[in-house]
Amino acid sequence: MTAAVKQPALVIPQLIVGLGNPEPKYDQTRHNIGFAAVDALSRAWQIPLAENRKFQGEFGEGVAPIGGKIRLLKPLTYMNRSGQAMQAVTSWYKLPPESVLVIYDDMDLPIGKTRLRLSGSAGGHNGMKSAIAHLGSQDFPRLRIGIGKPKGASNVDDSTTVSHVLGRFSTAESQLMSLVIQFVIECVELSLKQGVEKAMNRCNSRTIDIPEA
Repeated sequence: MTAAVKQPALVIPQLIVGLGNPEPKYDQTRHNIGFAAVDALSRAWQIPLAENRKFQGEFGEGVAPIGGKIRLLKPLTYMNRSGQAMQAVTSWYKLPPESVLVIYDDMDLPIGKTRLRLSGSAGGHNGMKSAIAHLGSQDFPRLRIGIGKPKGASNVDDSTTVSHVLGRFSTAESQLMSLVIQFVIECVELSLKQGVEKAMNRCNSRTIDIPEA
């Protein structure tokens, strides 16, 4: 009799973290798209977010659309210390790193693209460097939202990068990003229902375009 093939354990998020910077001047910037995604999930699932000093962020807990308990977090520690807030929540609730889904911006992906992965390096993203350091692992799912590179920049220097990520989307880009955020909600809900690995097939294959007028 042949041994049964062991199915990999489903990775179902229990904590969803959006990366960004606090302070009104960073609202709506490209670097804060992770915050925008968690705000959208908070509205869609009717899970209010409130500042929680213990968790160093805005935090909310409630029931996901598929019925399980879910937690939402926007660290208020500034991007390069995001991991402190994540560690505060995971320690308190005794959550393993693989139950944390982190949503953040990615300059290497064009606008309209999302990329869901089960693990990986920080890829130069300061928020992710902090997350990996504080969670003690890089084996946790992440959903990257494309913000594109600065226009006409072939060799982008640091100052161009900073002004791009801390800049705001154009009107056309904002229209597109609101569709992307809706798609992100879909991807997250699929991750909760079927596990991150199944959701990857859908979320990584689609490019969002502005619908023709």
